[in-house]
Amino acid sequence: MTRREEQHIGRVKILLAHLSDPHIGPLPSLRRRDLIGKRVTGYLNWKRSRSRAHDMGVLAQIVADLRAHHPSHIAVTGDIANIGLPAEFHLARTWLETLGDPEDVSFVPGNHDAYVRGSLPGLARIFAPWTTGETRGAQQFPYLRVRENVAFIGLSSGIPTPLFIASGYLGERQLDAAEKLLVETARSGLVRVVMLHHPPEASASRIGRGLTDARRFGALIGRAGAELIIHGHNHKLCTTRLQGPGGLVPVIGVPSASAIRGKPRHRAGYHLFEISGGGGDCKITGRARGLLPGTMVVGDLGPLIL
Repeated sequence: MTRREEQHIGRVKILLAHLSDPHIGPLPSLRRRDLIGKRVTGYLNWKRSRSRAHDMGVLAQIVADLRAHHPSHIAVTGDIANIGLPAEFHLARTWLETLGDPEDVSFVPGNHDAYVRGSLPGLARIFAPWTTGETRGAQQFPYLRVRENVAFIGLSSGIPTPLFIASGYLGERQLDAAEKLLVETARSGLVRVVMLHHPPEASASRIGRGLTDARRFGALIGRAGAELIIHGHNHKLCTTRLQGPGGLVPVIGVPSASAIRGKPRHRAGYHLFEISGGGGDCKITGRARGLLPGTMVVGDLGPLIL
């Protein structure tokens, strides 16, 4: 990197908005053949509780508040759908388009998107504009998108699972490719932001809901490092850390962007991160925004401890 490039990176600031788990509804009209296997239980769960737990009016408020801050880039970390139907994907694509140009919005899938094996072809095709990066090859993930001083690395942890299981998996091929991207972008002096759906710490989720190869992911971060890791899945604001080669790497989970129930950390919200400097000398600050306690009004919820 030349000195001029280093000076440019030092001056640049990126405002990243992170939201997750919007669970776009309502479910489209269904045919009997749509409700085969796991989708039956998912549909019943939607009718029984999830449809009342996720409010599209609140989601619209979250998006309006987010856009009013004019973020440089937006990360959506999965569960945009509910039972992985093609009709849901088209509805979700329309919603993604309201966030901005696909060049300015990155998406990684969650377990509700990759709900059954039959969901996967449509998931890959319909959301391709939001998952296409500089390194696109035969495999869609991981992808790399470089925006100014930041390298956004998108991983897919969403996989089809048996009934009542919501775990995720990255796999050896994806982990190996991600490590190469992390090493290469570090050499370029970029700030590395890793995006995935499932929490990447081995103890972060209940049995049957976690990332099954979380220890391998942690070992990868221990070797290659990162500056920020963001995820969804647990529908709550949470802050943890993984050990990197030069110190601790913040791992930040965000609530569902449409949830209206539960404790304050579980209600609808999103995060804003201001990122400046280069990978070896960067500064990242974060704030949480979402439904204020006891209200249906979106406002500031305070700083994130990174």
